[in-house]
Amino acid sequence: MNIALSSSIQPAAVVLLAAAARSLTYSRTEMDSQMNTDLSTDLNVVTIPAAGDYAVDRSRSTISFTTRHLFGLAPVRGTFQLREAGIRVAEQIEQSSARASIVAMTVDTGNATRDTAVRSARYLDVEQYPDLSFASTALVEVDGRWVLRGLLTVCGRSCPLDVRVDAAQPDGSRLRLRATSRIDRYEFGLTAMKGMAGRYLELRLDLVADRT
Repeated sequence: MNIALSSSIQPAAVVLLAAAARSLTYSRTEMDSQMNTDLSTDLNVVTIPAAGDYAVDRSRSTISFTTRHLFGLAPVRGTFQLREAGIRVAEQIEQSSARASIVAMTVDTGNATRDTAVRSARYLDVEQYPDLSFASTALVEVDGRWVLRGLLTVCGRSCPLDVRVDAAQPDGSRLRLRATSRIDRYEFGLTAMKGMAGRYLELRLDLVADRT
């Protein structure tokens, strides 16, 4: 059965429907915005996990980096694979530590020519130096953020490196961790191929570790 609205009712109905639609749209937008805000906040929270030793799960973890080539005009994104890594959370959090070994051969930027050049003796020399390694020496709080200070060893040369802990989320015996750092390849004597790879690498670690 069709019901026709009289001419006197139609404008009022249209106004009410329009107002309801605007209200629903605003509420949905506001809800989506709040959800995004909550998600961003959660992702940047560092929650201190239970003390103990944690083994990083290589299959669930990623090491990614961003640099530039063509003298800074274009971005290059790539990944490495972990060989092994571990985290020790101490009862006194400042005494916590971390270590990691990265397989140099696994560098992958999606460009076979560039990857071969990076693996060569002119750059990482993966045959002689198969691993990149990091070992922390201290955990300090800087401007409200936890920072792991340690030594990164590349091609047999060790240089200081700060790794900022951006997020830590314990889940039972599992720990999810996100950390970032900036590497200056010139500090390790890697000054070749300036047009193929930029001087600095922005490093990001997304790690999943289980308490042992």
